Amino acid sequence: MSKIRVLIADDHTLVREGIAAFLKLCEDIEVVAEASDGLEAIEKTKKFTPDIVLMDISMPKLGGLEATLELKKSNPGIKILVLTQYDDKEYISRFLKAGVSGYLLKRAVGSDLISAIRTVSRGEFYLFSSITSKVVEGYLGKDKETAMEDPYDKLTDREMQVLKLIAEGYTQKEIGDMLSISTKTVVAHQTNLSEKLGISSRAGLIKFSIQKGIIKIE
Repeated sequence: MSKIRVLIADDHTLVREGIAAFLKLCEDIEVVAEASDGLEAIEKTKKFTPDIVLMDISMPKLGGLEATLELKKSNPGIKILVLTQYDDKEYISRFLKAGVSGYLLKRAVGSDLISAIRTVSRGEFYLFSSITSKVVEGYLGKDKETAMEDPYDKLTDREMQVLKLIAEGYTQKEIGDMLSISTKTVVAHQTNLSEKLGISSRAGLIKFSIQKGIIKIE
């Protein structure tokens, strides 16, 4: 029986090495490559032709969503399994729209990861159990035309990451350090956010994030 060929895309070396070491224990799964950012994930997918790409969301150079969109554009049949810490409904919705084959949270146990990989390899869809059916139903029930008119859909992957971090109270310098970009680039992203969303103030961006469910208020 041929093995399921997997590429791991995550900017944390320890995470990649840990996942790779764990998956090597499975006789039916083979890790064929690792990538530290979205651009590398695209390049190595072309080179190693994995069956499944394990895709993180927040990565330098090119984020997981933009990498997913590019991969699906060049290879519609590629199976992408999101592996992330983010369970926000807006993230889930955008990746579902992008055509991923599954969405798994990093707080999952090893058996969940193996189950997800095997499920996706069979051509089935996998969704981590803690992501409620209400979120999926809300996505599937959306009127597509209305969704297209939502200014939030105009944001790039990086702009969405910056918006979330702004809403969580991080400074521009802190955001730059977290995303491995300059403060000047963060300012540029914030300016683009304001223009696309029609919101000029930081307080307005925070309010928008709360209303969209990007951040939660306890």
